[in-house]
Amino acid sequence: MASFADVESEEPEFAARVRAAFDARAHKFLATLRADGSPRISGIEMSFVGGEPWLAGMPASVKFDDLRRDPRFALHSGSAEPDVWSGDAKLSGRAVPVTGDAERAAFAGDAGIAPEHMGFELFRIDLEQVVLVALNAEKTALVISSWRPGQGLTTALR
Repeated sequence: MASFADVESEEPEFAARVRAAFDARAHKFLATLRADGSPRISGIEMSFVGGEPWLAGMPASVKFDDLRRDPRFALHSGSAEPDVWSGDAKLSGRAVPVTGDAERAAFAGDAGIAPEHMGFELFRIDLEQVVLVALNAEKTALVISSWRPGQGLTTALR
């Protein structure tokens, strides 16, 4: 598993473009697996805190029940209308519940959140893949860039 800092270290320009895609919109799309194995898509607000992406939200949310049962996820940045589209990004990997007081306190400090307002679910993201999809300069093909730990960045045109 890897952190976003690993992506930034190996591919800083790619990481900056991925982060810009996620920072462009408040609402993202989280894919999880239900208890019966079928997919669930949920809206979520995700932000980078301390340079890393975190998942946080209301307690007793079914998406977080899904992640506690099976930590695999995919998170999509959301998308703009075609005339202003500059690309989409996706993170996939495993979401790890953060329940320890020390790690939650560190998150609160980095996020500027008072400890008494930390009554939400919190998951750290262990990355298995980071993807960026955009158009080439001529706007004639999709450029699909994918980073995986230990494999680096690959790019394909479609």
